[in-house]
Amino acid sequence: MAAYAVVDVEIRDIEAYLAYQKAVSMLLEAAGARYLARGGEYRVFAGNWEHRRMIIVEFPSLSAMEDFFGSEGYRSLEPQRLSCSRARIVGVEGL
Repeated sequence: MAAYAVVDVEIRDIEAYLAYQKAVSMLLEAAGARYLARGGEYRVFAGNWEHRRMIIVEFPSLSAMEDFFGSEGYRSLEPQRLSCSRARIVGVEGL
């Protein structure tokens, strides 16, 4: 069953973040994941939600997502992400 990573990210250094994004995109592709939304216009239809930049990534399964975030490749990029941004990442199974 597909699973989705919902990411709310605040970018502090766009140049460094773009370098991170390029590197992590290759890892995502290798993991069988794909971007469904990355930035772009949004509208809040109910409640108060003030996010910075919304990203939604589809993974083949929740276990594939866990493997990705626990992988050596991702862990090696995490310090780069932390140096240029702050994120909240939630994983949820699809239907």
